Amino acid sequence: MDVNLEIEDNSMNNEEQKVPLLRNAEVPEAERSLVQKAISSTFQSTAHLANLLPTGTVLAFQLLSPIFTNLGSCDSVSKSMTSALVTLCGASCFLLSFTDSFRDSKGNISYGLATFKGLWVIDGSTNLPPQVAAKYRIQFIDFMHAVMSILVFAAIALFDQNVVNCFFPEPSKEIQEVLTALPVGIGVFCSMLFVAFPTERHGIGFPLSTS
Repeated sequence: MDVNLEIEDNSMNNEEQKVPLLRNAEVPEAERSLVQKAISSTFQSTAHLANLLPTGTVLAFQLLSPIFTNLGSCDSVSKSMTSALVTLCGASCFLLSFTDSFRDSKGNISYGLATFKGLWVIDGSTNLPPQVAAKYRIQFIDFMHAVMSILVFAAIALFDQNVVNCFFPEPSKEIQEVLTALPVGIGVFCSMLFVAFPTERHGIGFPLSTS
């Protein structure tokens, strides 16, 4: 009897594994128009691009953007606040590209800012030996990643309809085409560069290293 139960359980598990977890057979496939497909593609592109930036900066922008832009209906004050938000978040993406982290002998994580001489530990909890700190020196690829981070954040900002409506409340047809194509082009270009020239840093807001 126990053997039969085990066989039935295994067969049920095998059937469950064949069915994707994120698919519901009871719900019919949604029919989307071209506009709805474009919106869905925009959301997916934004999610992929956000993975290339510090999570805290992206989260802060996404939370504050609807508030600062007044849901896209900007006056002079809202436009100034939105400009300050975009500038500060862009600067944050640039600066955090030069941060890095390491683990000490006890496994504790410490963060530092890369310099031309090594790594300046921000919290001052420990001091790295000169030969170890030299491995964290600023390199040309760090500036490259910092610039690309600003471009990627600019693309995410252009994907935000509240920001676009704030700065371009009534765009012309040509401007609308640029606002639609530019962030996609920036995202594809920078994503290719990130893949071709990956960084070994694990700075503030980025995934931590396991070693």
